[in-house]
Amino acid sequence: MARINDHYLKLKAGYLFPEIARRVRAFAEAHPSAPIIKMGIGDVTEPLPEACRAAMIQAVQEMGDPATFKGYGPEQGYEWLRQAIAQHDFQARGCDIDASEIFVSDGSKCDCGNILDILGHDNTIAVTDPVYPVYVDTNVMAGHTGPANDRGEYEGLVYLPITADNAFMARIPDQKVDVIYLCFPNNPTGAVATREHLQDWVNYARAHGSLILFDAAYEAYITESGIPHSIYEVEGARDCAIEFRSFSKTAGFTGTRCAFTVVPKSLQGEAGDGSRVNLWSLWNRRQSTKFNGVSYIVQRGAEAVYSEAGQAQVRGLVQFYLENARIIREQLMAAGIQVYGGVNAPYVWVKTPNGLSSWDFFDKLLHHCHVVGTPGSGFGSAGEGYFRLSAFNSRANVEEAMRRMTSIF
Repeated sequence: MARINDHYLKLKAGYLFPEIARRVRAFAEAHPSAPIIKMGIGDVTEPLPEACRAAMIQAVQEMGDPATFKGYGPEQGYEWLRQAIAQHDFQARGCDIDASEIFVSDGSKCDCGNILDILGHDNTIAVTDPVYPVYVDTNVMAGHTGPANDRGEYEGLVYLPITADNAFMARIPDQKVDVIYLCFPNNPTGAVATREHLQDWVNYARAHGSLILFDAAYEAYITESGIPHSIYEVEGARDCAIEFRSFSKTAGFTGTRCAFTVVPKSLQGEAGDGSRVNLWSLWNRRQSTKFNGVSYIVQRGAEAVYSEAGQAQVRGLVQFYLENARIIREQLMAAGIQVYGGVNAPYVWVKTPNGLSSWDFFDKLLHHCHVVGTPGSGFGSAGEGYFRLSAFNSRANVEEAMRRMTSIF
């Protein structure tokens, strides 16, 4: 028989979101008339911006004409999209990022896992706790960890707790780590990192030869001035950081799939013989070998995000979800619930009341309010006693969910 990858057997019984789906499905089958409102998985609900739809319709028409038909495109993405990204997302903020350092992909979730293809198996890896599960699980799959303990922590990973006690700011580790996952605005807590905090991380990474994997999928939700939208706004980050971005939560591309990863050409890693190797070249080779690029139609839709109309429409979407977050945050606070986030991010991080565990609170909301959220313990042991609510929903659903939830506290 074919041998399997035994590292998959180290994964916990169920990925967080499939386990949520299993419980919701069981409840729905037992209570078919229950009006369930889902505020768990961070999927958007509002339509694609008109500018994006128009551009994609035009691209479809082009695909029907031999003179404008497109087959395989560049694995790195079309130059016109990469130029627009470089100009609007980075150069406009003073970041020294060139279009050639941008790789268009089908999702930042994919890239956060795929980046491990170019990294060795003997790196010491640090993650925040709570953490987006993809960072941990892909390292488990790749064989970078030992088994999990009773708290769900994997042997070989360095966990950096982020809680209310440290204002959700991970402490710089005393030991040397080789790869550091950072996500700001943070999923799941909704916290942001100050420029000073990011500078501390960059200084640490440069001093120790570490690599920062910076997930900025929610940067468009930053409302406070002075908060960096990109790690490349911090001095020295080009020499130690890869950044992941997405069109999913800004322009509603969750079902359309388009994102990008930035790998500066100055970024280096170390080979087994001690020599320095350019990471851009390795990632370029990886993408050229394993990826055929995002479709022309989708990339034209993404390009339209940077048009004048597209920018206005995306801002409208972001503001819509931020208003949802404000409603959730303020109504729960008025009901006496302690909450965090929801100001610079589409997630509200709720402290579970009355000492309830994360999953007990999940079951209480499901059975008594018919509202679905995400147990904080699913993001790591430090997430126990917390609960994530997503602002990605219709206004009517958000208001109804808050009416139901506040009525039981």
